[in-house]
Amino acid sequence: MQSQIFELQYAIDTFYLLICGALVMWMAAGFAMLEAGLVRAKNTTEILTKNVALYAVACLMYLACGYALMFDGPWFLSGIEQFDLGSVLATSTANGFDGDAVNSGAASFFFQVVFVATAMSIVSGAVAERMKLWSFLLFAVVMTGFIYPMEGSWTWGGHATFGLFSLGDLGFSDFAGSGIVHLAGGCAALAGVLLLGPRLGKYSSRGQANAIPGANLPLATLGTLVLWLGWFGFNGGSVLKLSDAVSANSVAMVFLNTNSAAAAGLVAALLTARAKFGKADMTMALNGALAGLVAITAEPSTPTALQAVLFGAVAGILVVFSIIVLDRLKIDDPVGAISVHGVAGLLGLLLVPLSNPSTSFAGQLAGAATIAIWVFAASWVTWTVLQRTVGIRVSAEEEFEGVDIGECGMEAYPEFTSAQ
Repeated sequence: MQSQIFELQYAIDTFYLLICGALVMWMAAGFAMLEAGLVRAKNTTEILTKNVALYAVACLMYLACGYALMFDGPWFLSGIEQFDLGSVLATSTANGFDGDAVNSGAASFFFQVVFVATAMSIVSGAVAERMKLWSFLLFAVVMTGFIYPMEGSWTWGGHATFGLFSLGDLGFSDFAGSGIVHLAGGCAALAGVLLLGPRLGKYSSRGQANAIPGANLPLATLGTLVLWLGWFGFNGGSVLKLSDAVSANSVAMVFLNTNSAAAAGLVAALLTARAKFGKADMTMALNGALAGLVAITAEPSTPTALQAVLFGAVAGILVVFSIIVLDRLKIDDPVGAISVHGVAGLLGLLLVPLSNPSTSFAGQLAGAATIAIWVFAASWVTWTVLQRTVGIRVSAEEEFEGVDIGECGMEAYPEFTSAQ
């Protein structure tokens, strides 16, 4: 009987983790659609190619070495063992069965690898419309195979940071990755954008920012809604199990808070844009929803629904002003990724102690600083090496013509070109 109960729990928990992982994988489509909608038509094919290719690169690099670096796991998936029911039952018989199910090793790997791809997707939009495709993919190799797994090993992996101190012992907690995934992606993007420089025509000779509208707002809206849906797997799956009442209640609360924060972030950003610009800025509304999602990701299980609404609203307001400030600093981010993921990710980490008394502000700051400094510095070095070897920016002629032709040799909307 005990064996049957455990097998059922194991099946339910493994299936739940796999389904949540599939939802997170679907976020790759959300990022692709969002970014394709916010760039100009002449750069659509290239941004789609980057998003599809980076997902494949992330899966292979994490399989080859990333998982081993992050969790002291085996090299290559062939060494990831499946769950040994017999050994656990023997242990539980000796020590008392606690009903705590364990997921398949392959399922755990799959759930982790889609998070790696998400972190890399954040970089794609920030460097859009002027970066060389192959330089971006070379950076993706380093980011997903080394930079992300290293900071992940100090947080979710439980290793001592640089062999000196444990972030967990300092009171650091990041439930589903506001810092580990989103702040990391934002910092990697920031390093790339600073070295890359702004798009041609983005800033006037007097330093004023010129609006460069995206080509397809319906597509950007669809991408945001896909990401919103995928986020239930992102946060909900991080509970890791569903097969007992406590876990089921936790999953339900995570879903509720995730949805509430996103809704509040969208409304707050929309109202802030109306007050600031006099118009209902659609792109700010979309970024507000995403900022709310990023902020609640650090701890979606312990806040009340009201707290989740407040956290999401603060993130929605903050992201609008962050985008404005970055524009004034001439940091050109076509999709607002640095603000949405980097700034809101930091906010999410700092909000955790307000609902989770087992954490501390000092621990959260230490964790945020460790992630930000490591990822930014390692990314800066990687981008610099690429810049001085293969180059990272397309020529002015290619940028003017559109990177679709220069990098991919085809256009997303050929029927609208003058050649047709």
